[in-house]
Amino acid sequence: MEIALFQPDIAGNVGTTLRTAACFGVPAHIIEPCGFPFSDGALKRAGMDYAVRANVRRHSDWDSFHQWSVEAQRRIVLLTTAGATPLPAFAFDTNDVLLLGAESSGVPPHVHDAAAARVAIPMQTGFRSLNVAVAAGIALAEALRQTKGFPA
Repeated sequence: MEIALFQPDIAGNVGTTLRTAACFGVPAHIIEPCGFPFSDGALKRAGMDYAVRANVRRHSDWDSFHQWSVEAQRRIVLLTTAGATPLPAFAFDTNDVLLLGAESSGVPPHVHDAAAARVAIPMQTGFRSLNVAVAAGIALAEALRQTKGFPA
């Protein structure tokens, strides 16, 4: 299981997501460009004190990430408010990459179309979306539960 953030806007959300990934031993991907200067200093200021323990791979753009996912034989599972499958009904696999979009704009149509699956976290009517880092944690916990991937 892996997490990927598509062109994230907010350093604090990246820091929180990378901390979650580090705590669960899950690799994380940052698909650039970011909406902030991506550096160790920026992440530390955002509270990411686990930066040195996170397994982070940076991709210069969507095309490089997508090429990596094809070569690594990873299934891209897009977390989206426009998802077709509710999270509790989706069957995760250990080779999945949970992809989350930018806080301000999600992902563009070509990224949406490239995902092998689209999953939505059910919410009360009238709410637009969850915080990206919170959504990443919820989806990762369900994926790890299903695949028995929690650390021992």
